[in-house]
Amino acid sequence: MNQWTIEVGEETFEKEVLERSRQTPVVVDFWAPWCGPCRVIGPVLERLAEERKGDFVLAKVNVDENPELAAVFRIQGIPAVKIFEDGALADEFTGALPEDAVREVIERVLPSAADRKAEAAEKLAAEGKIDQAKAIYEKLLAAEPNHDRSLIGLAQLIAPEDAQRGLELLERVSFTSPIRDETDRLIARLKLQSAGGGNEAELRAAAAADPENVEKRFALAEALAAGEKYEDALKEFIEVLKRDRGFQDDGARKAMLDIFEVLGNDHDLTERYRSELAKVLFR
Repeated sequence: MNQWTIEVGEETFEKEVLERSRQTPVVVDFWAPWCGPCRVIGPVLERLAEERKGDFVLAKVNVDENPELAAVFRIQGIPAVKIFEDGALADEFTGALPEDAVREVIERVLPSAADRKAEAAEKLAAEGKIDQAKAIYEKLLAAEPNHDRSLIGLAQLIAPEDAQRGLELLERVSFTSPIRDETDRLIARLKLQSAGGGNEAELRAAAAADPENVEKRFALAEALAAGEKYEDALKEFIEVLKRDRGFQDDGARKAMLDIFEVLGNDHDLTERYRSELAKVLFR
């Protein structure tokens, strides 16, 4: 075995497989010493672990010594290979597949070379080395224009100075991308931030002095949303809708939907104000 291959049992499975897979994919090989096909697939998996040098961890589970694990994962034939990512089963196969087929299965869940470079850019950005991170993202996108992690990474870095380009980058992320939900939240946040402006105190005073003025209330709501004061913003947008359903091309409703996207469906404010929105729209 090599440094990326470990033996796992019932007492260590949760830590070494499920928890570890939240940082690095874990390929689990359910095998037994008496199993001929296991002796074929095992060296292939170990060789791939050696080649990828830490892109994944290979965990070997002897089913004779760990019958409860075999029962939990309904192992009916061995070798059985299961790949875990983010604490959940991501892919699997049974039997001694040809090496090319094994590589294909594992490659589906492993980070690509572009993913690894994007991860390096993320670390640079976290360290405050913004220009270096931008340069990596730009180079990656020049070679692979729709690389999702580079699109979202670069968008986050340039949006404070160029919100429009940030939105354009985010819109290029595929709707089938595993990070599309995160992308949609960022798009919604950027839209809210770019729409708002003005002095909040002055806008509050203006709206309070003329509460029936839809334009003033809408301007205040946009400023509150841009400042991520979402509850106050939702209150104002509801008041706008009550007074003028179609103001600014249905802007209040659209802004509320963007706030819901940012907060998530399970957030208390989303649940409460989605109900309030329905009451106004369907009264």
